[in-house]
Amino acid sequence: QVQLVESGGGLVQAGGSQRLSCAASGRTDNTYPMGWFRQAPGKEREFAAAISRSGETTFYADSVKGRFTISRDNAKNTVYLQMNSLKPEDTAVYYCAVRRGIGAATTSARYEYWGQGTQVTVST
Repeated sequence: QVQLVESGGGLVQAGGSQRLSCAASGRTDNTYPMGWFRQAPGKEREFAAAISRSGETTFYADSVKGRFTISRDNAKNTVYLQMNSLKPEDTAVYYCAVRRGIGAATTSARYEYWGQGTQVTVST
């Protein structure tokens, strides 16, 4: 089992920045690909960013590319999502997830463990 705890959400003005963190605990003896997903009210959960085990490979949704950066610190079992130039449409609950596989993935069905989520609200 892997437990994930997100932090760093809150209220931010449009154009501002925010940094989310996701700390993993439990069976973290191996490093795994990790991802960030988000779910806005009334919408399905969607992919935002993903990172490989080493951190060398990253993937981004087109909607966040160039504004968000995913990174990880394997010594701390933590993955980050730096969000810049935030827009009201970025408002959502953000979830981190762990995939017990080889490569990073962009679909939620390929992730086995999920955090509880952290709310990000971008005001106009």
